[in-house]
Amino acid sequence: MRDLIKPVSEVLEPVLIEMGLADFDSKSIIGPATDKSHGDLAIPCHQFARILKKSPVEIADEAAEKMNENLKGIASASSVAGFLNITAESRWLADRLSELVEHPTNGVERNSTRTVVVDYSSPNIAKEMHVGHLRSTVIGDSLVRILEMKGNTVIRENHVGDWGTPFGMLIERLEDLESEGIQPSDALADLGIFYRDARSSFDSDENFRERARRRVVALQSGDEATMARWRQLVDLSFSYFDEVYELLGVLLTKDDVRGESFYDPLLASVVERLDERGLLSNNSGAEVMYPGDWLNREGNPLPLIIRKGDGGYNYATSDLACIIDRTERLGAHDLVYVVGAEQKQHFQMVFAAARIAGFLHEEHTSKHVPFG
Repeated sequence: MRDLIKPVSEVLEPVLIEMGLADFDSKSIIGPATDKSHGDLAIPCHQFARILKKSPVEIADEAAEKMNENLKGIASASSVAGFLNITAESRWLADRLSELVEHPTNGVERNSTRTVVVDYSSPNIAKEMHVGHLRSTVIGDSLVRILEMKGNTVIRENHVGDWGTPFGMLIERLEDLESEGIQPSDALADLGIFYRDARSSFDSDENFRERARRRVVALQSGDEATMARWRQLVDLSFSYFDEVYELLGVLLTKDDVRGESFYDPLLASVVERLDERGLLSNNSGAEVMYPGDWLNREGNPLPLIIRKGDGGYNYATSDLACIIDRTERLGAHDLVYVVGAEQKQHFQMVFAAARIAGFLHEEHTSKHVPFG
């Protein structure tokens, strides 16, 4: 009802003067009605009672009568229990809505020129999207549209899970099915079943488990045949993701994908930069940071694991690589992550670590938009 305040205040101002209340600013005394059944806006008249030596009810009655003639076509004024209530006329509201619809930005001022990265959706390759992915997709896409409408340069980033140890078992499962005469497109027709079967074989079959481990090594070393299988998994999964995105009507395309595989080559440099700044500590063989006052269940300082004891990297390492890439390569001012509420502490710690390390500067903002 912000648009209603201006015309109402213009009608109210001469009424205040006429009633001997010229010292009051007509705009500042108007607020939203607490009870919408009484109107859209409200002016409490109790504040005038001592000055006019009248009851709030009398003052509201008098003001409503004086205002109604000049409010025609805009709103109506009424007196309820010492409040002067204003209700917008339906025709006036319809006209305002028509103006907004016809306006190129729906009435939103394009007054922001920052570069914003919005990280959202982020499904996992060879797995069905769950409700969390869908919620992230819809909320994130809405934020992208709003930020673009405000005039920002918005970069959509779909940080898919397309790398790591699970791909050893997924590729081996694909190999097994093809040896049985099943085409990859048929094998991945139901991603849920495909992933569950791969996991079941990994958990129950020692031979399969060993093959999967060797396949991970081959993938990480860039073995050509393994990379070809990996690309099959990625491409077939995105055929499914694209169908979902089309149904949802969102803006995401393959051009917006920045998967774990993109950031994997950057992880070692994250560790190097943190080590050069003297920010890493050893915790049971793992390299960690202590970016704040977070405590674990035993009351001890909670570490942010950067590199595990076996040399592998953690989610925090990948997220720090994302921050570096987005601020340094993409030139982003603002980082927005649309991820479930269960990740709140993780992002608080990652953002704090990035500030301490100098990956985020004063001109940067980082925001976790939680849901659930």
